[in-house]
Amino acid sequence: MNADARAAVAAYLQQHETKSLLRFITCGSVDDGKSTLIGRLLHDTKLLLDDQVAALEADSRKHGTQGEDIDFALLVDGLAAEREQGITIDVAYRFFGTDQRKFIVADCPGHEQYTRNMVTGASTADLAIVLVDARKGLLTQTRRHSYIVSLLGIRHVVLAVNKMDLVGYDQKVFDDIVAGYSELAGQLGIANVTCIPLSALKGDNMLEASSNTPWYDGPSLLQHLETVDASRDDGRTGFRLAVQWVNRPNQDFRGFAGTVVADAVSVGEEVAVLPSGQRSKVARIVTADGDLQRAVPGQAVTLTLEDEVDASRGDVIAAASNPPETADQFAAHLIWMGEQPLLPGRPYWLKIGTRTVGAQITEIKHKIDVNTQDQLAAKHLELNEVAYCNLYLDQPVAFEKYADNRELGAFILIDRQSNGTVAAGALDFALRRAGNIHWQHVDVDKAARSRIKHQIPRCLWFTGLSGSGKSTIANLVEKRLLAMGHHTYILDGDNVRHGLNKDLGFTDEDRVENIRRVAEVARLMVDAGLIVLVSFISPFRAERRMAREMFDEGEFLEVFVDTPLDVAEQRDVKGLYAKARAGEIRNFTGIDSPYEVPEAPEVHLNTVSVSAVSLAESVIASLRDGKPPAVDA
Repeated sequence: MNADARAAVAAYLQQHETKSLLRFITCGSVDDGKSTLIGRLLHDTKLLLDDQVAALEADSRKHGTQGEDIDFALLVDGLAAEREQGITIDVAYRFFGTDQRKFIVADCPGHEQYTRNMVTGASTADLAIVLVDARKGLLTQTRRHSYIVSLLGIRHVVLAVNKMDLVGYDQKVFDDIVAGYSELAGQLGIANVTCIPLSALKGDNMLEASSNTPWYDGPSLLQHLETVDASRDDGRTGFRLAVQWVNRPNQDFRGFAGTVVADAVSVGEEVAVLPSGQRSKVARIVTADGDLQRAVPGQAVTLTLEDEVDASRGDVIAAASNPPETADQFAAHLIWMGEQPLLPGRPYWLKIGTRTVGAQITEIKHKIDVNTQDQLAAKHLELNEVAYCNLYLDQPVAFEKYADNRELGAFILIDRQSNGTVAAGALDFALRRAGNIHWQHVDVDKAARSRIKHQIPRCLWFTGLSGSGKSTIANLVEKRLLAMGHHTYILDGDNVRHGLNKDLGFTDEDRVENIRRVAEVARLMVDAGLIVLVSFISPFRAERRMAREMFDEGEFLEVFVDTPLDVAEQRDVKGLYAKARAGEIRNFTGIDSPYEVPEAPEVHLNTVSVSAVSLAESVIASLRDGKPPAVDA
């Protein structure tokens, strides 16, 4: 290759490196032509290789719906189930480019049961193409998808009125649909809507203006995608960088690596590290290609600061003149994506930016019918449901309202047992209710209270089925401890429900709150220096883990009173199991509500062939020795 050829190649590569990138999604009702639209764009921009075209032609003859013509939808519908049913199930991503811009498009499913798939595709999009079948007009799915687009902060929408060829390219049909959607967009707060009549199958107004719609004088779809200004950074928030990694290759270098997510930063600029609030100035902006004097949004850089500040992964470095807020309680929009329902009070992990903290949904203010946007009362959320919630974190985080900054306003919830993502959310504002509340210093602490009682405070958490013998064993353990001169107290499930928890029922939501309240009381009792015995069914591992995390290391002992269900039923002097079997008692643990067996209890008691007195003595031994044994038959 000669010098001219190398220069031409270099210039070509440089041109493509500097082109802007637009991420967009297609969404709409089933069979509105989303996959066909993307396939047509890929085909007509001549980005398919010869073997891809040949495969498409062969697949069209085998799976296609267009006779001898090419079925462009098959370029995107990759799953066998999608091809068999002619629908989109999963989110399909495709990359293509033109001389003006690069694109990443996500083809999102239209079915309501795949709402979480659409949310995944829309979470990073700058623009949404909402397709409407010209024959059907605006449908319920149009409202649902437009609501989610609005909720996820997508600022630009293309209303693609597709299949105009099937209505004779009638302008009135188009105008009526545009008028209806304009009203909907106004209700949802979508300000930037471009309406285009097209036929994805025939190619009308896809790449260039169509002679079939002489009454339309707007851009073609591709022309609009190439020219729309979908940039989100308006410079109003100030510089933001979420620390991804503390780079410390040697003792002479300490840098904070991350991606600039808002505004720009220059060497010498004063910055703040949040949530601590420490301040310093930028000493260097380091990249793999050498130092920079200025970094802009989208660049991955390493910052070094003039001062030694304490910063770690998850912290946010921001412009000192306009730093983001920090808080630990929020109002937020939430889209539930888990197979198991969301229960307020249950602990989850929350990931925002590069930071992961403990979190609970403290209250569901209302859930939202995404088809009508009506607000509905709710105590829990099922798969694909959307709600407005109050959120509590176990430590403050730096944040911004999602509408102003996606990176610092978006979060996911993670199940603590499976580590699976169960929800996506958008922060709205901080709740100030705890802003003036601080821990009050007291001179008499837990250690002092324990010394005067000559004991080590503990929480013995007895868990097991109804009828397993929890209360019997706990009562024997307390009598033995009292005889030994210890200070104790029993919190029994039935007794607590006569007072503190008398307002709670036995739904999963109420069971979570039941355990949360009791765990808080037990923690206070341990702080008072007591040995507290908690005897509750506590059927869910998540809540038992939540209770454990309230105590210091070694203070919490989980005692699993292991009794088979049939044995527990035989011991049922209250007749509760019989009533549950007859359907007279709902949500009864072991019958129509699950019991999740402890995975690693400190004490495991098998009650089938060992007396309650012997089992109680084994619990006492575990306290005395500090090495809880497993006790079996």
